[in-house]
Amino acid sequence: MTTAPLALSLGDPAGIGPEITVKAWLALRERGPAFMVVGDARALTSTSGAPVPVRAVSGPEEAQALFAEALPVLDIPLPSPVVAGQPDPANGGTVIRWIETGAGLALSGAVSGLVTAPIAKATLYAAGFRFPGHTEFLADLTASGPREGPRGPVMMLVAADLRVALVTIHAPLSAVPGLLMVEGVVNAGQVTAEALRRDFGIARPRLVLCGLNPHAGESGTIGREEIDILAPAAQALRDLGIDIRGPLPADSLFHAEARAGYDAALCMYHDQALIPVKMLDFWGGVNVTLGLPIVRTSPDHGTGFDIAGRGLARADSLIAAIRLAAGMSARRAG
Repeated sequence: MTTAPLALSLGDPAGIGPEITVKAWLALRERGPAFMVVGDARALTSTSGAPVPVRAVSGPEEAQALFAEALPVLDIPLPSPVVAGQPDPANGGTVIRWIETGAGLALSGAVSGLVTAPIAKATLYAAGFRFPGHTEFLADLTASGPREGPRGPVMMLVAADLRVALVTIHAPLSAVPGLLMVEGVVNAGQVTAEALRRDFGIARPRLVLCGLNPHAGESGTIGREEIDILAPAAQALRDLGIDIRGPLPADSLFHAEARAGYDAALCMYHDQALIPVKMLDFWGGVNVTLGLPIVRTSPDHGTGFDIAGRGLARADSLIAAIRLAAGMSARRAG
C-alpha cells in the first residue's frame, strides 16, 4: 500500500464531523490507514468531546510519521468560533478552502486520496458556493487533472456486497424521466465499468441496468423509457465490450441471490439506489465519486446537527470510507 496518507476534509465543524473524525482516528491509529485532517485544530478538539492528542502538522509526510501518536491536522483556522449544532455561514468560506486544499493535495500526489466529512450546502451557499454538492464541486476542482477514459463524476454507493451507481443524483423524481438520455446512461456505464477495473480490482466487471418504471415498463405499457432510452443504452455499452444486462425490474435486483450476479447496478434515480444500500448496511455505507483523477470517498450520511456535540455519532461509515479510499489508492498505485 502507498505510504502517502489520505487527506480528510473536516466538513461542517458544527456538525458531527469532528466527533466521527476523532473516533475514526482512535479506531485506526494503530494499524491505519493513516490520514491527515484538513481543518481547524481547535474546532476539532472543542466540539468532538474527546480528549485526544491533536497535533498541527506542516504536511503529509509529518502526518504519516506521527499518526500512531496523535491526530495530525493541517491547521487552517476558522474565522468564527464553533458552536456544536449551530452552523455559521461566516465559516463557510474556510470549509470550502479545506475541500480545495484536500483536492489539491490529492491531485499533486502528496496524499493518496481525499475523504470528505459531511457539509451543509445551505451554509456554504452564503459563502458563494455554487454547486449542488461535494461531487460536482470536486469534479470542477479536478477538471484539469490527468484522466484516461470516460470522465465523471458518477456517484456510487457501496455497502457490504452491493455497489450502486447513479445516472441522476439529487433530481426531483418528476424531473428524472426528462433527464435520462442514451448518452448519459452510456457514460455512467463506462465510468462505472472502468472504476470497477481500476479501483476495485475486478478484471471483468458485470453490470446490471435498472429499469425506470414498474416492471421495467412491461413492454411499453407502463412507460416507454426502457424501450426508447435504456435498451439502446445497454446495447451501446455491450457494443463497447461492457458486460451489462437489462433494463430489468429494479424491485427484483437487490436480494442476496440477485446481488451475486453482478458487480454493480446502474440505477436511474436517488432512492432507487439509496434504499437498498441503507437497508443492507445503514451505518456502514460509503459514497464514492467515480471518474475523477483522484480517489474520493465520503460517509453516506449528513452533518447530524441535531446530535452534534453529544457524543452520540457513530463513525462506522467514515471508517469504512477511509478504508475503501486506501484500498482504491493502493490499486491505482499498484
